[in-house]
Amino acid sequence: MCGIWALFGSDECLSVQCLSAMKIAHRGPDAFRFENVNGFTNCCFGFHRLAVVDQLYGMQPIRVKKFPYLWLCYNGEIYNFKQLQKQFGFEYQTLVDGEVILHLYNRGGIEQTASMLDGVFAFILLDTANRKVFLARDTYGVRPLFKVLTDDGFLGVCSEAKGLINLKHSTSLCLKVEPFLPGHYEVLDLKPSGKVASVELVKFHSYKDEPLHAACDTVETLPSGFDLETVKSNIRILFENAVRKRLMAHRRIGCLLSGGLDSSLVAAVLLKLMKEINISYPLQTFAIGMENSPDLLAARKVAAHIGSEHHEVIFNSEEGIQAIEEVIFSLETYDITTVRASIGMYLVSKYIRKKTDSVVIFSGEGSDELTQGYIYFHKAPSPEEAAEESERLLKELYLFDVLRADRTTAAHGLELRVPFLDHRFTSYYLSLPAELRIPKNGIEKHLLRQSFEDSNLLPKEILWRPKEAFSDGIASVKKSWFSILQDYIDQQVDDLLLEKAAEKYPFNPPKTKESYYYRQIFEKHYSGQSNWLPHYWMPRWVKATDPSARTLKHYKSTTQE
Repeated sequence: MCGIWALFGSDECLSVQCLSAMKIAHRGPDAFRFENVNGFTNCCFGFHRLAVVDQLYGMQPIRVKKFPYLWLCYNGEIYNFKQLQKQFGFEYQTLVDGEVILHLYNRGGIEQTASMLDGVFAFILLDTANRKVFLARDTYGVRPLFKVLTDDGFLGVCSEAKGLINLKHSTSLCLKVEPFLPGHYEVLDLKPSGKVASVELVKFHSYKDEPLHAACDTVETLPSGFDLETVKSNIRILFENAVRKRLMAHRRIGCLLSGGLDSSLVAAVLLKLMKEINISYPLQTFAIGMENSPDLLAARKVAAHIGSEHHEVIFNSEEGIQAIEEVIFSLETYDITTVRASIGMYLVSKYIRKKTDSVVIFSGEGSDELTQGYIYFHKAPSPEEAAEESERLLKELYLFDVLRADRTTAAHGLELRVPFLDHRFTSYYLSLPAELRIPKNGIEKHLLRQSFEDSNLLPKEILWRPKEAFSDGIASVKKSWFSILQDYIDQQVDDLLLEKAAEKYPFNPPKTKESYYYRQIFEKHYSGQSNWLPHYWMPRWVKATDPSARTLKHYKSTTQE
C-alpha cells in the first residue's frame, strides 16, 4: 500500500503543484520521493512509500537499467510476479513485485500486462521512447485511482482525489476530478510539450471470465461439474489459495475480526496457513465495538477457537461521533451506510497503527457482494435476478465497501488484503448455477457456509451466524449505531435546512437529517464534487427508507427468535 501521484503537462510551478502530493502522505509513512521526468520539464511523479516488500530497492518511480525509457509508479501487490518470472524467463533487478509490470509491458504491450497481473493495483506507466502514458486499475478497484484531464491535455493522477482537487491550471477554474474505472486501462499519447491526449479506454477483465493469469496459477485445473461435493471442494481450494498468495510480506500480518462469517473465515484460514509456513509470530486479530456488542462477543469466540492473539477496541458513542468529520475527509464520500460502517473501521485502524506492529491487514470485504450475503437477497424475485444483483454490487464495490476498507486503513498507513476478491475465486463462484448461490433455509451465504462445514475451522454457531451489518454489529442489540448517530444528528440539523435540501444539493439530495449532516461535511472539504457518488447504497426488492439491515423485516424475524 502506498500513495502515487503524477502530473503531465503542468503549466504551473511544479514546486507549488507538488504540495498537493503531500495530501496523501498517510498512505506511505516510510518515505517520500518527488521526481521530474528527464526531457519533459513539466512532468513529474510523487510517491509515498509503505515498505512491505523489498525494503532496500522499493522506492518509486521504478526504473531498471534494461528499460531506461520506462517509468513506473504503482500502488498494490502483484501476487504472481514469481510465477510470471518462471514462465517468461524475466530477469529481475529488484525484489519488488511491481517490477514485473515493466517486463510484461516490454514483452507484450499494455493489454497483456494488465490481463496477466494477479493482484490488486493502480499504476501509471510512462514510456518515453514511444511517447505513451498508461493508466490501469485492478478488476474490483481494491486499489484506488483518480484522474483529472483537461481539454488542452493536462493530466493529473493520484491514489486519492484529495491530491488533485487543489491543482492549478491556466485554462480551468474548476478541474474535473473523477475515479478511474476498475478493470480498465487507458492509453494516452505524450506530446513533446508534456501534455497528453487520450487514445482509448479499454476494459481488460470481466469478473465472470476466468482471468488470463489462471494459466500460471499455483492451483491447476479444478474438477468440473456442479455436483455439490465438487463445488464445495473447489470453493475451499480456491479460497485457501486466495489467502495463501496474499501472505507475501516483509512486515507483520494481522487480521480484522468482527466475528461474522467473512472475517472469521479469513482469520481461521490465515492462521492455519501461517502455521504451515512457520511464520514465527502469532497472528494478531482485531475487533471493535461498544461494550458487549454482538461483534465483540462473537469475535472473542472465534479468537479463542483459532488461537489468535486477540485485541479488542472498545469505543463509546462520543468517540464515534467525534470521528465523523475525519472519516468523511478520509473517505471522500457522503454515502450514508459507508460513513456509518467506516467509523468503527477507522478507529480500529488507528489502534492497530498506534499500539501494534501489524501493518498488512487481512479483511473479509467482498464476500457479501459475491456470495449474496445481504439480508435483502432473501427477497430476490428469482435466482437469476439475485445473480444479476450480485454482479451489480461487485461492479460498484469501488464506490462503497472497497472504498471504505481502503481509505480507513490507508488513513493510518496500513495495507489491506481482501482474499474474497481474488480473481480466480470470484470467477469460479460467479460461474456456478444461479440457484446454488441463493440464500437457503432462511440463511444467506448458504453455499459458502456449507463448503466449510466439515473443516472445523470455526465454531458451528459462527459458521452459521446470521448476517449482521458491520455498522450495526459494533453497537448493542438494544440500540443500533445508526440510531445513536441519528439521535445526535437530530439536534445538529434544523428541520428547515432539510426542507430546503433539494434546492441546496440538487444532485443526490439528502432525504434525512443524517444524510444532510454527512453531505455538509463532504461539501466543506470537497465542494462541488458530489458526482463522485452516483447514488446512495440501498437494499433492493424491499421498501427500505434506511440502508441498515436492522430496519428490514427479515432481520427482525431472525433476531427475535
